[in-house]
Amino acid sequence: MGVLLSCSMKQRWDIFCAIVDNFGDAGFCWRLARQLVHEYGLEVRLWVDDLASFARIAPDIASDLEQQWLQGVEICYWRQPFAKIKPADVVIEAFACELPNIYIIAMAALPRPPIWLNLEYLSAENWVIGSHCLPSFHPRLPLIKYFFFPGFLPGTGGLLLEKHLLSARSTFNNAAQVAFWQRQGMQPHRMGELRISLFCYDGAPIHELLSAWVVSDVPVCVLVPQGSVVNAVRVFFGVGLPKVGEILRSGQLKVCFIPFLEQNDYDQLLWTCDVNFVRGEDSFVRAQWAARPFVWNIYPQAERTHRIKLDAFLNLYTASMSPDMSTAVCSLWNFWNGSGQIKNTWPAFVSQLTVLTQYGEKWVRQLCAIGDLASNLVQFSRRDQI
Repeated sequence: MGVLLSCSMKQRWDIFCAIVDNFGDAGFCWRLARQLVHEYGLEVRLWVDDLASFARIAPDIASDLEQQWLQGVEICYWRQPFAKIKPADVVIEAFACELPNIYIIAMAALPRPPIWLNLEYLSAENWVIGSHCLPSFHPRLPLIKYFFFPGFLPGTGGLLLEKHLLSARSTFNNAAQVAFWQRQGMQPHRMGELRISLFCYDGAPIHELLSAWVVSDVPVCVLVPQGSVVNAVRVFFGVGLPKVGEILRSGQLKVCFIPFLEQNDYDQLLWTCDVNFVRGEDSFVRAQWAARPFVWNIYPQAERTHRIKLDAFLNLYTASMSPDMSTAVCSLWNFWNGSGQIKNTWPAFVSQLTVLTQYGEKWVRQLCAIGDLASNLVQFSRRDQI
């Protein structure tokens, strides 16, 4: 973990977020902005081009305000045309979004240009290490943009991890879990029942997975937050649109519909479930910090380039696993991302849950060794002062 670096003046940061995935992009930037404010004492403006989608994960956001403050972060509506403002000391364009041209010109006009960072998508591919922190010179203006890559190995920017998160998870005891389920209007975990969170993209083979759970050897309780997954589950059961709190049953499968959770509650959901099905980037990273068995639904891309990213992570994540554990993980992940069959895949994965949970703790320690993303960003932004 990084340490707070002293500075005579409070550094100002601008983070630009163009929301593509309604939850992942905004969720990542919102976590980063709060961490920079709370742990490093920075002034942060978060520019978001879709406040209505942002409000799904931050319910206190007013989607009709162009400027507001929440949890110490100044949140601004990124609208067109963009107003002429003074750029911050550090500027982040998240996930290759393009800064407004008027803002770029204003950066070049400053006596000391800002630190300009293109914060890239997360990948376990080998080329990331060689590309991390590479400079790119603007073709016309005296500006340098640096490519900053999150990652899983030394030589990358690491992952988002708040300083309190792992200690909070370790103290999330049985009483805290009971209180969490009571807040969600649900009964506590039943002995012998697998509790699973399900968050995925529309293209995932939900029908086949639910069918496997119906005939599972172990009772399965699935938590489905309000969103696109609900419709696929509704179609499977042949019922109307279910409401929050409603429960559907078939064979060994019980499906419970819960509200779409804000980020802290979602973290606790991951901590208390036996298996977490996650998607995109933000929930994918949080599932790793939860140290529970998880299954990733990667964002589909043209020409199946997402398969390269999926295979790269699987190769890294399973490198220290036993052959049986590795096979069980890869088979289920490949099925969930459109390759392979579910037959025998789910029972094999369930048979590895105990050792997968132990492996999850080992994986967390391995990730912590490279430092967290916010700390690495702050150190890079102040490298001339160290």
